[in-house]
Amino acid sequence: MLGVGAVGSAVAARVAAAGRRVICVCTRGSAPQVRERGIVVETPSGVLRARPDVTEVLTESVELLVVAVKAPVLADALERIEVFAAADGVVLPLLNGLEHPDVIRRRLAGRVAPATIARFSAQAAAPGQVVERSGMPLVTAAPGDVTRALLESAVQPLVEGGIDVRLADDERAVLWEKTARLAVLAAATTASGLTVGELRSDPSWRARLEAAVAEACAVASADGVSLRPADQWAMIDAMPADASTSTAFDAGHGRATELDAIAGSVLRAAHRAGRACPTLAGLVSDAERAA
Repeated sequence: MLGVGAVGSAVAARVAAAGRRVICVCTRGSAPQVRERGIVVETPSGVLRARPDVTEVLTESVELLVVAVKAPVLADALERIEVFAAADGVVLPLLNGLEHPDVIRRRLAGRVAPATIARFSAQAAAPGQVVERSGMPLVTAAPGDVTRALLESAVQPLVEGGIDVRLADDERAVLWEKTARLAVLAAATTASGLTVGELRSDPSWRARLEAAVAEACAVASADGVSLRPADQWAMIDAMPADASTSTAFDAGHGRATELDAIAGSVLRAAHRAGRACPTLAGLVSDAERAA
């Protein structure tokens, strides 16, 4: 497990609870805290505790490397993985956006199975110390550089930990399905400081979001992925009214955000496809000023 923020800790705790060995690859600053206190994840149904192995540099081969850091620190985090450590396994990145799989491929020479995590809302109070607001997360993965059979075998520790894992065929479809709506929500929540419920119930904001979602879906279509704006909106309307995004949370706490990795990646895809995204671009500009 590369990263012990909200996602990494939640996954690691569940896998460890299933009796699997977990190695957490931490920064020099976070490693002593995780060694001392372990991982503690407060979920709506109880508390998960784990005592994983902890290292600052991964120097042994693993069957599955889950990458659960955020985009602004991805390049530095990958330097803590010796290339041979993931050479015979599967690399499962759980980042947001469209471009990170290629960043990982350049560093670790392939064997990447792009994935997303959904139905997950949590905050990390400290490394390995997490409070979840959601139920069991959903991980959707595509084979990418490996066979479907190898991916299915590699994600068994997650399945044993009770995580809902679903396999898809096309990595672009997996990434776009989440990114098309998240790009809009990340920009809008950061720009406005409003929750998802407040945004969708405000006629002016909802109109902007609807236009931006339609633009993102059009870019996805140009990239070979068919997405219906109505389906994206059904998921937005189903979100809790008080939901926000980690981008807005990070911006509000003065941290580096994933805005460029998420919304920026959509705008760059639009540029490559010759598509205009004026509404999304405006939301991103507003979010950059607010952050």
